[in-house]
Amino acid sequence: MPLPTLAATAAMAATAATLRLPAPAARRATPPASLRFEVVVPSAVHAEPITGRVFVVLARDSTPEPRLEAGGMVSVPFFGADVEQLAPGSPAVVDRRAVGYPLLHLDGLASGDYYVQAIISVYTRFPRADGHTIWAHMDEWEGQQFNTAPGTLVSAVRRVHIDPQATAPVRIEITHVLPAVAGPADDRYVKHVRIQSRILTRWWGHPMYLGAVVLLPEGYDAHPDTRYPVIWEQGHFTLAAPFGFTLDTTPESDAARLRRIERTTGRESRADFSRAWRGPGFPRMIAIRILHPSPYYDDSYAVNSANNGPYGDAIMEELIPYLETHFRAIREPYARVLTGGSTGGWESLALQVYHPEFFGGTWTFYPDPVDFRRYELVNVYDDTNAFEVRRNEWITQQRPSERRADGQPVVLLHEENQLNTARGSHRRGGENFAIWEATFGPTDAAGYPAPIWNDSTGVIDHTVAEYWRAHFDIREYLARNWSRVGPALVGKIHVYCGDMDNYYLDLSVYLLQQFLEGTTNPAYGGSFEYGRPLKGHGWQPMSDADLVRTMADHVAQHGSSAAAATWHY
Repeated sequence: MPLPTLAATAAMAATAATLRLPAPAARRATPPASLRFEVVVPSAVHAEPITGRVFVVLARDSTPEPRLEAGGMVSVPFFGADVEQLAPGSPAVVDRRAVGYPLLHLDGLASGDYYVQAIISVYTRFPRADGHTIWAHMDEWEGQQFNTAPGTLVSAVRRVHIDPQATAPVRIEITHVLPAVAGPADDRYVKHVRIQSRILTRWWGHPMYLGAVVLLPEGYDAHPDTRYPVIWEQGHFTLAAPFGFTLDTTPESDAARLRRIERTTGRESRADFSRAWRGPGFPRMIAIRILHPSPYYDDSYAVNSANNGPYGDAIMEELIPYLETHFRAIREPYARVLTGGSTGGWESLALQVYHPEFFGGTWTFYPDPVDFRRYELVNVYDDTNAFEVRRNEWITQQRPSERRADGQPVVLLHEENQLNTARGSHRRGGENFAIWEATFGPTDAAGYPAPIWNDSTGVIDHTVAEYWRAHFDIREYLARNWSRVGPALVGKIHVYCGDMDNYYLDLSVYLLQQFLEGTTNPAYGGSFEYGRPLKGHGWQPMSDADLVRTMADHVAQHGSSAAAATWHY
């Protein structure tokens, strides 16, 4: 069936989200504790009342700053609490009610000396066109980095003796505001674009921006009459050039090369790719990485959704036409090809599937879940609990969400959920669960993403799951609509994934492959390839240069030979 309209998407709502804590820790009784921090913002630093989230970060060392070591799955302890209209000079309190990671509560801290730092992520008020008014972090072209974002309020680092049973508060004063991002300069190959979106600004009730990093081919200026195919690269926010292109092509040392091969499963260095891009005989194409951070993540997932609004419309109707006009693109479907990995993998596949006649093919790598029967390891339709696997009445096992490529689990799902919750209530922490729920699901009664599971117990809300199935399960969408969209997708879908993807993403790829390889009238005519054995997240069977050559061959085969001759110089 056709994709839902934004109005229909926004109209669907689920039960209001309630901030709770992950199951295993939440079920333990929390002993009384009096330790608390009071974070004060002087009016000289920030004169207006603040709505946002205050964090206290603790580390054993002062270098780097504690805030720079907080927020990832491997993190120093930090604790977060919401503040609403906090007046200058009034204390923001972080106490045992605050949600922490990796320690759930402040009373998990051992007595001792720590280096302590406070930060406050300042939220923006968004009076949205769907009737909801929410508060969230407005991305300032940093890619939703809560601990480094421009405008974030930060204290100096202090050495403090912590006693969990102390009665006197630890008082911390905010000292400065983080500055704006200084982006890289343009050169003759790389151009940076940022435009205000009328569509998104109208929906969010606040100025919203889209952008791109454009990589031009060798000889672009010397061939002013030539138009070029475009590689649309999807992925996380970065101001770096597509494919890591750089003008620094200094050969790397043998030791650096070995480290890179171990880290990137054999892909060539940025310098190697850059030499190929500029060298003789290489396909002359434009590569564009689009930038579309939202208030929930560094990336909107490039579709219309109830919580993010009309990002899909803004990208298709504003950003892509702007870029194709300002950079000499061949504005034909066969000359628009897609690629991306992980987040960008999902987006590249979704853009191709939802706009089958606009794009000419996708080369998708290790995509985020494309079939929600394997949302990592969770079947959101049939499982009752996301955090636990119940084997019988006596045995319950915790479900992992990350593993090493050898299969060893390294992170449990309830732990990852705890990190998301510590970074922000209502999924405002900028993590992957935030954007998945903001993209795939409806709004709750307050206008925030409706949770797919209960943050305390892990119990799945199947009403929300059915919304996910109806709107953003890519395999389900293809199965329902193959007779309509299949003819325009023949030969256009190419998917690659390691057989031991660290986030279990190979499991949903197998389900997508099973469906597509069973299609008839028409047969899908694409390809799937798996890295074996023990290939994890990030595996790619070819170098980026060979990927570009493959896509260029595909474009040449589907366009006119006369047109291809103009950009093969």
